[in-house]
Amino acid sequence: MDHQADANRTDLMTITRFVLNEQSKYAESRGDFTILINHIVLGCKFVCSSVNKAGLAKILGLAGDTNVQGEEQKKLDVISNEVFVKALISSGRTCLLVSEEVEDAIIVPPAQRGKYIVVFDPLDGSSNIDCGVSIGTIFGIYTVKDTAEVSVEDALQPGSSLVAAGYCMYGSSCTFVLSTGNGVNGFTLDPSLGEFILTHPNIKIPKKGKIYSVNEGNAKNWDEPTAKYVENCKFPQEGSAPKSLRYIGSMVADVHRTLLYGGIFMYPADKKSPNGKLRVLYEVFPMSYLMEQAGGQAFTGKQRALDLVPKKIHDRSPIFLGSYDEIEHIKELYAESKENGA
Repeated sequence: MDHQADANRTDLMTITRFVLNEQSKYAESRGDFTILINHIVLGCKFVCSSVNKAGLAKILGLAGDTNVQGEEQKKLDVISNEVFVKALISSGRTCLLVSEEVEDAIIVPPAQRGKYIVVFDPLDGSSNIDCGVSIGTIFGIYTVKDTAEVSVEDALQPGSSLVAAGYCMYGSSCTFVLSTGNGVNGFTLDPSLGEFILTHPNIKIPKKGKIYSVNEGNAKNWDEPTAKYVENCKFPQEGSAPKSLRYIGSMVADVHRTLLYGGIFMYPADKKSPNGKLRVLYEVFPMSYLMEQAGGQAFTGKQRALDLVPKKIHDRSPIFLGSYDEIEHIKELYAESKENGA
């Protein structure tokens, strides 16, 4: 019996302990944020369990409804949305919720209100459930000025105003990645304990990357800078090795790999989708926030992604995010294109 290994397992940095440690750095903290994160974590554990037994429980089929984005809803989408809405409201720390699955923002009843706004995609990449590809939950957290007078407009803040963001990936393991503005940390669910354990402390994205991630099926509709960048990935001019293409089609999985290994993830605007496809509040902003916290960058083709100010809760935007040098290259190509009047 390996007593040393057992001894090492007794001093575990759980996500609750980690967030409490962060909280103790702020004398004025009342623990509201810790309670909120605990409720998000609980929702992620529930969804993780549901995803793992989806095939057995026959909850994979379509629910029959179409969500606000025009996508057919899977039963798991519906379940996940209900779980997170109930978990967030019951925390007593939220005042406004924006979900990808619900057309209107959810205003929390006054008796259960707190100061936080949560924007989330309860199950991103759910079309991949049937084939066992990684899917995930994405969330961002803002604060509101006045909990008595809450309106939808309170959620229309730039990404730079986020106080925290993260995602939970349901794949070969269940991984929870979180930033509260002091770097990025990754936790893995230990099924034997039912706890998320810190496994990836202080994640830093490599400054350069060897991987690019994009849906090349849209190539004929791309603008010139995107086409040039991808061409250079395949046929580099300076004699360096070509980059590898990796595209899963599930944003959480593609961004997670980019965060750990470096490179670039992009979903550019094109002729078919001039405003891009990914939603600003609960896809673009949280992932851009995490990238910047890990030392990378996020760019829309026109500006820093986190400086965008959404006009509606389901607004979309193009996005390029990843290693610092890769995004610098994309920025240069867009600047050149602008100078040439393209």
